Amino acid sequence: MSSLPVALTIAGSDCSCGAGLQADLKTFAANGVYGVCAVSAIVAEAPGRVDAIHIIDSTLLHSQLNRVASSFPLSSVKTGMLGNAEIVRVVVDFIREHSELPLVVDPVICASTGTPLLDEDGLNLMKAELLPLARLITPNLSEAEILLKKSIRTDKDFFHAAQQIHDLYGCNVLLKGGHFLLNAAPDQIADYAWIDGQSFSSTRPRLNVPDVHGTGCTLSAAITARLARRENLHESIKNAISYMNASLQSYHRWKNQNGCNDALNHFPAALEFP
Repeated sequence: MSSLPVALTIAGSDCSCGAGLQADLKTFAANGVYGVCAVSAIVAEAPGRVDAIHIIDSTLLHSQLNRVASSFPLSSVKTGMLGNAEIVRVVVDFIREHSELPLVVDPVICASTGTPLLDEDGLNLMKAELLPLARLITPNLSEAEILLKKSIRTDKDFFHAAQQIHDLYGCNVLLKGGHFLLNAAPDQIADYAWIDGQSFSSTRPRLNVPDVHGTGCTLSAAITARLARRENLHESIKNAISYMNASLQSYHRWKNQNGCNDALNHFPAALEFP
Protein backbone atom coordinates (compact mmCIF):
# COMPACT_ATOMS: atom_id res chain seq x y z
CA MET A 1 0.00 0.00 0.00
CA SER A 2 1.33 3.43 -0.94
CA SER A 3 0.40 6.98 -0.05
CA LEU A 4 1.07 9.56 -2.75
CA PRO A 5 1.18 13.31 -2.19
CA VAL A 6 -2.17 14.92 -3.03
CA ALA A 7 -2.54 18.03 -5.19
CA LEU A 8 -5.75 19.98 -5.74
CA THR A 9 -6.76 21.78 -8.91
CA ILE A 10 -9.54 24.38 -8.92
CA ALA A 11 -10.32 24.84 -12.59
CA GLY A 12 -12.78 24.60 -15.43
CA SER A 13 -13.74 21.35 -17.14
CA ASP A 14 -12.57 21.11 -20.76
CA CYS A 15 -14.51 18.46 -22.68
CA SER A 16 -11.61 18.04 -25.12
CA CYS A 17 -9.42 17.12 -22.11
CA GLY A 18 -6.44 19.01 -23.51
CA ALA A 19 -6.65 21.83 -20.97
CA GLY A 20 -8.47 22.65 -17.76
CA LEU A 21 -8.81 20.27 -14.85
CA GLN A 22 -8.54 17.21 -17.10
CA ALA A 23 -5.07 18.28 -18.22
CA ASP A 24 -4.20 19.10 -14.61
CA LEU A 25 -5.21 15.67 -13.33
CA LYS A 26 -3.28 13.87 -16.08
CA THR A 27 -0.25 16.01 -15.33
CA PHE A 28 -0.50 15.28 -11.61
CA ALA A 29 -0.59 11.54 -12.35
CA ALA A 30 2.35 11.75 -14.76
CA ASN A 31 4.40 13.52 -12.08
CA GLY A 32 3.69 11.00 -9.34
CA VAL A 33 0.95 12.84 -7.46
CA TYR A 34 -2.66 11.92 -6.68
CA GLY A 35 -4.94 14.62 -8.04
CA VAL A 36 -8.25 15.87 -6.69
CA CYS A 37 -10.34 18.67 -8.16
CA ALA A 38 -12.99 21.29 -7.60
CA VAL A 39 -14.86 22.25 -10.75
CA SER A 40 -15.28 26.00 -11.24
CA ALA A 41 -16.89 25.93 -14.69
CA ILE A 42 -17.96 23.61 -17.49
CA VAL A 43 -16.74 24.59 -20.94
CA ALA A 44 -17.78 23.14 -24.27
CA GLU A 45 -14.63 23.54 -26.29
CA ALA A 46 -12.08 21.99 -28.56
CA PRO A 47 -8.75 23.41 -29.74
CA GLY A 48 -9.45 26.70 -31.46
CA ARG A 49 -13.12 26.97 -30.51
CA VAL A 50 -15.23 27.67 -27.41
CA ASP A 51 -18.95 27.00 -27.86
CA ALA A 52 -20.44 27.47 -24.39
CA ILE A 53 -19.45 28.24 -20.80
CA HIS A 54 -21.36 27.53 -17.58
CA ILE A 55 -19.92 28.87 -14.32
CA ILE A 56 -20.57 26.59 -11.34
CA ASP A 57 -22.65 27.98 -8.47
CA SER A 58 -20.30 29.32 -5.82
CA THR A 59 -21.98 27.31 -3.04
CA LEU A 60 -21.30 24.10 -4.98
CA LEU A 61 -17.66 25.07 -5.39
CA HIS A 62 -17.48 25.76 -1.66
CA SER A 63 -18.88 22.27 -0.97
CA GLN A 64 -16.38 20.63 -3.32
CA LEU A 65 -13.46 22.38 -1.63
CA ASN A 66 -14.62 21.50 1.86
CA ARG A 67 -15.12 17.87 0.90
CA VAL A 68 -11.69 17.32 -0.65
CA ALA A 69 -9.93 19.28 2.09
CA SER A 70 -11.58 17.21 4.82
CA SER A 71 -10.99 13.90 3.02
CA PHE A 72 -7.43 14.18 1.71
CA PRO A 73 -4.09 15.42 3.10
CA LEU A 74 -3.53 18.15 0.54
CA SER A 75 0.07 19.08 -0.25
CA SER A 76 -0.40 21.82 -2.87
CA VAL A 77 -3.09 23.61 -4.85
CA LYS A 78 -3.40 25.38 -8.18
CA THR A 79 -6.06 27.49 -9.83
CA GLY A 80 -7.00 27.73 -13.48
CA MET A 81 -10.18 29.19 -14.95
CA LEU A 82 -12.33 30.77 -12.23
CA GLY A 83 -14.91 32.64 -14.29
CA ASN A 84 -16.31 35.36 -12.04
CA ALA A 85 -15.88 37.26 -8.79
CA GLU A 86 -18.10 34.93 -6.74
CA ILE A 87 -15.87 31.99 -7.61
CA VAL A 88 -12.69 33.98 -6.94
CA ARG A 89 -14.08 34.97 -3.52
CA VAL A 90 -14.68 31.33 -2.56
CA VAL A 91 -11.16 30.42 -3.66
CA VAL A 92 -9.57 33.31 -1.76
CA ASP A 93 -11.40 32.34 1.43
CA PHE A 94 -10.36 28.69 1.01
CA ILE A 95 -6.71 29.56 0.44
CA ARG A 96 -6.65 31.81 3.50
CA GLU A 97 -8.04 28.94 5.56
CA HIS A 98 -5.30 26.65 4.20
CA SER A 99 -2.39 29.07 4.03
CA GLU A 100 0.10 26.24 4.64
CA LEU A 101 -0.51 24.95 1.10
CA PRO A 102 1.74 26.30 -1.67
CA LEU A 103 -0.54 27.92 -4.25
CA VAL A 104 0.19 28.16 -7.97
CA VAL A 105 -2.08 30.56 -9.86
CA ASP A 106 -2.43 30.20 -13.60
CA PRO A 107 -4.20 33.54 -14.21
CA VAL A 108 -6.59 32.32 -16.90
CA ILE A 109 -8.26 35.43 -18.26
CA CYS A 110 -9.21 34.48 -21.81
CA ALA A 111 -8.98 31.44 -24.07
CA SER A 112 -6.51 31.22 -26.93
CA THR A 113 -9.51 31.96 -29.18
CA GLY A 114 -9.98 35.30 -27.38
CA THR A 115 -13.11 34.18 -25.51
CA PRO A 116 -13.20 35.81 -22.04
CA LEU A 117 -12.88 33.27 -19.20
CA LEU A 118 -12.90 35.71 -16.26
CA ASP A 119 -15.17 38.72 -15.87
CA GLU A 120 -13.90 42.18 -14.94
CA ASP A 121 -14.97 42.00 -11.29
CA GLY A 122 -13.33 38.59 -11.01
CA LEU A 123 -10.11 39.92 -12.53
CA ASN A 124 -10.04 42.85 -10.12
CA LEU A 125 -10.58 40.54 -7.14
CA MET A 126 -7.92 38.14 -8.41
CA LYS A 127 -5.43 41.00 -8.63
CA ALA A 128 -6.28 42.43 -5.23
CA GLU A 129 -6.64 39.29 -3.11
CA LEU A 130 -5.69 36.03 -4.87
CA LEU A 131 -2.37 36.84 -6.53
CA PRO A 132 -0.76 38.08 -3.28
CA LEU A 133 -1.52 34.67 -1.71
CA ALA A 134 0.30 32.72 -4.42
CA ARG A 135 3.64 30.98 -4.07
CA LEU A 136 3.91 31.44 -7.85
CA ILE A 137 1.86 32.82 -10.72
CA THR A 138 2.43 31.71 -14.32
CA PRO A 139 1.12 34.28 -16.80
CA ASN A 140 1.66 34.05 -20.54
CA LEU A 141 2.33 37.11 -22.68
CA SER A 142 -1.26 38.30 -23.05
CA GLU A 143 -2.02 37.71 -19.37
CA ALA A 144 1.11 39.64 -18.38
CA GLU A 145 -0.01 42.56 -20.53
CA ILE A 146 -3.41 42.55 -18.84
CA LEU A 147 -1.87 42.38 -15.37
CA LEU A 148 0.53 45.23 -16.20
CA LYS A 149 -2.01 47.23 -18.22
CA LYS A 150 0.56 47.83 -20.94
CA SER A 151 1.97 46.22 -24.06
CA ILE A 152 5.09 44.07 -24.03
CA ARG A 153 6.84 44.54 -27.34
CA THR A 154 10.62 44.50 -26.95
CA ASP A 155 13.00 41.96 -25.45
CA LYS A 156 13.72 44.49 -22.71
CA ASP A 157 10.00 44.86 -21.95
CA PHE A 158 9.68 41.10 -21.65
CA PHE A 159 12.78 40.73 -19.49
CA HIS A 160 11.54 43.26 -16.92
CA ALA A 161 7.87 42.22 -16.89
CA ALA A 162 8.18 39.46 -14.26
CA GLN A 163 9.65 41.83 -11.68
CA GLN A 164 7.08 44.49 -12.54
CA ILE A 165 4.24 42.01 -11.95
CA HIS A 166 5.83 41.05 -8.62
CA ASP A 167 6.08 44.71 -7.64
CA LEU A 168 2.38 45.19 -8.31
CA TYR A 169 1.01 42.01 -6.71
CA GLY A 170 3.66 40.80 -4.28
CA CYS A 171 4.02 37.27 -5.66
CA ASN A 172 6.72 35.22 -7.34
CA VAL A 173 6.28 35.20 -11.12
CA LEU A 174 7.17 32.82 -13.94
CA LEU A 175 6.53 34.66 -17.21
CA LYS A 176 6.13 32.06 -19.95
CA GLY A 177 7.86 32.89 -23.22
CA GLY A 178 6.17 30.59 -25.70
CA HIS A 179 4.05 33.37 -27.20
CA PHE A 180 6.85 35.95 -27.31
CA LEU A 181 9.21 36.00 -30.29
CA LEU A 182 12.60 37.20 -29.09
CA ASN A 183 14.12 39.74 -31.47
CA ALA A 184 17.62 38.64 -30.51
CA ALA A 185 16.94 34.89 -30.86
CA PRO A 186 13.67 34.03 -32.62
CA ASP A 187 14.55 30.31 -32.61
CA GLN A 188 14.69 30.29 -28.80
CA ILE A 189 12.07 30.42 -26.05
CA ALA A 190 12.98 32.38 -22.94
CA ASP A 191 11.03 32.17 -19.69
CA TYR A 192 11.74 34.89 -17.15
CA ALA A 193 11.09 34.54 -13.45
CA TRP A 194 11.23 36.76 -10.39
CA ILE A 195 11.52 34.53 -7.34
CA ASP A 196 12.21 35.60 -3.78
CA GLY A 197 13.80 38.86 -4.84
CA GLN A 198 15.95 37.55 -7.67
CA SER A 199 15.64 37.42 -11.45
CA PHE A 200 16.09 34.14 -13.29
CA SER A 201 15.86 33.15 -16.93
CA SER A 202 15.70 29.86 -18.81
CA THR A 203 16.16 29.46 -22.54
CA ARG A 204 15.58 26.45 -24.77
CA PRO A 205 15.16 25.79 -28.49
CA ARG A 206 11.74 26.59 -29.92
CA LEU A 207 10.25 23.24 -30.93
CA ASN A 208 8.84 22.76 -34.42
CA VAL A 209 5.40 21.71 -33.15
CA PRO A 210 1.87 23.13 -33.49
CA ASP A 211 0.48 25.67 -31.03
CA VAL A 212 -1.02 22.91 -28.91
CA HIS A 213 -3.97 23.61 -26.61
CA GLY A 214 -3.41 23.43 -22.84
CA THR A 215 0.29 24.14 -22.42
CA GLY A 216 -0.29 26.77 -19.74
CA CYS A 217 -2.53 24.51 -17.66
CA THR A 218 -0.07 21.65 -18.00
CA LEU A 219 3.01 23.64 -17.01
CA SER A 220 1.38 25.15 -13.93
CA ALA A 221 -0.01 21.74 -12.93
CA ALA A 222 3.44 20.16 -13.26
CA ILE A 223 4.91 22.84 -10.99
CA THR A 224 2.10 22.22 -8.50
CA ALA A 225 2.79 18.47 -8.58
CA ARG A 226 6.50 18.95 -7.96
CA LEU A 227 5.75 21.30 -5.04
CA ALA A 228 3.50 18.59 -3.60
CA ARG A 229 6.52 16.29 -3.76
CA ARG A 230 8.42 18.80 -1.58
CA GLU A 231 10.73 20.09 -4.27
CA ASN A 232 11.73 23.71 -3.91
CA LEU A 233 10.34 26.25 -6.34
CA HIS A 234 13.40 26.32 -8.60
CA GLU A 235 13.48 22.52 -8.88
CA SER A 236 9.73 22.43 -9.49
CA ILE A 237 9.96 24.92 -12.35
CA LYS A 238 12.95 23.17 -13.94
CA ASN A 239 11.32 19.73 -13.81
CA ALA A 240 7.98 21.11 -15.02
CA ILE A 241 9.60 22.72 -18.08
CA SER A 242 11.37 19.43 -18.91
CA TYR A 243 8.06 17.59 -18.61
CA MET A 244 6.32 20.20 -20.76
CA ASN A 245 8.92 19.84 -23.51
CA ALA A 246 8.58 16.05 -23.51
CA SER A 247 4.78 16.34 -23.69
CA LEU A 248 5.05 18.74 -26.62
CA GLN A 249 7.60 16.68 -28.53
CA SER A 250 5.36 13.60 -28.42
CA TYR A 251 2.04 15.36 -29.07
CA HIS A 252 -1.00 13.48 -30.40
CA ARG A 253 -2.69 14.22 -33.73
CA TRP A 254 -6.05 13.20 -35.18
CA LYS A 255 -7.45 14.11 -38.57
CA ASN A 256 -11.07 15.20 -38.88
CA GLN A 257 -13.33 16.92 -41.39
CA ASN A 258 -11.97 20.34 -40.36
CA GLY A 259 -8.32 19.39 -40.71
CA CYS A 260 -6.14 18.24 -37.79
CA ASN A 261 -6.69 18.23 -34.07
CA ASP A 262 -3.57 18.19 -31.88
CA ALA A 263 -3.18 17.52 -28.17
CA LEU A 264 -0.38 17.23 -25.65
CA ASN A 265 0.81 13.79 -24.68
CA HIS A 266 0.59 14.01 -20.90
CA PHE A 267 2.31 10.65 -20.46
CA PRO A 268 5.44 10.97 -22.61
CA ALA A 269 7.58 7.86 -22.68
CA ALA A 270 10.68 9.98 -23.31
CA LEU A 271 10.82 11.31 -19.76
CA GLU A 272 10.39 9.64 -16.41
CA PHE A 273 10.14 11.25 -13.01
CA PRO A 274 10.97 9.47 -9.77
